[in-house]
Amino acid sequence: MKFSVFQVSRQGGRKKNEDRMGYCYTRESGLFLLADGMGGHPEGEVAAQLALQTIAALYQKEARPVIDNTAEFLSSALMAAHHQIIRYASEKGMLDTPRTTLVAVILQGLGATWAHCGDSRLYVVRDGELLTRTRDHSYLEQQSAGASRPARINRNILFTCLGSPTKPVFDVTGPVVLQQGDKLLLCSDGLWGTLSDDEIVHQMSSKSVSEAVPDLVENALRAGGAQSDNVTALAMEWETPDAFESTRGVSTDSIMDGVFASTIQAGVLDTEGDDLDEATIERSIAEINAAIRRSAARKT
Repeated sequence: MKFSVFQVSRQGGRKKNEDRMGYCYTRESGLFLLADGMGGHPEGEVAAQLALQTIAALYQKEARPVIDNTAEFLSSALMAAHHQIIRYASEKGMLDTPRTTLVAVILQGLGATWAHCGDSRLYVVRDGELLTRTRDHSYLEQQSAGASRPARINRNILFTCLGSPTKPVFDVTGPVVLQQGDKLLLCSDGLWGTLSDDEIVHQMSSKSVSEAVPDLVENALRAGGAQSDNVTALAMEWETPDAFESTRGVSTDSIMDGVFASTIQAGVLDTEGDDLDEATIERSIAEINAAIRRSAARKT
């Protein structure tokens, strides 16, 4: 398996960067992740980091060297990440939960499978055109997909995310067979919120990922101005073994079975037993909601 990859994250005009990204791979499989910690809630960067670490830990455990069922893995891994965030908030006695969006892609065999929750996006570009992109879990995009004219709704209002005290909604797509030269872009709303889909596709089509990604990020920062959101992007180009010439390429052919490479910061995570038990998580959610009600009662 061979691919070119490039990633970058810039803080913009925010006080801190709550975006997180990274990838990991075995000899025959690759996982790419991007999370955007949500402002307006505490410790968004913790939620984003926990999500990446949880999914990467599960991937390392199960990719031997491939994931048996990529769609099933992504569904369970996103729920595991959600549970880890809820557990963190419960253990800290937080009155509100850290929250994050997430987009995750597995490259394996000849195809890609992806899942997303919230409004971090995946774009798939083929032969200069947009093959597909994820649809945001926002009220604006939900209305835009309908027949009626959308009302004026803030694009930042999401109806789901990881870490919310309600069960998250997420979409899983694939596997989709890739062709040589296909490019996949994972990005936060700091990028797509200021650049059009046409501009994103044009840049991705006309340049290598190592050139397109930094240019897109710089363009988004300029368009966003002094109050620009954090801008994060991770892109890869799928290349067949006989056409692998990129200087920024990753070749997994020489990796031995059992070897795991990762750019994601390791964390000590317990992904076994009761920590991921549904009843335990529901109790944690109930405790958080009870604390919120007690706090509200004291203020009245």
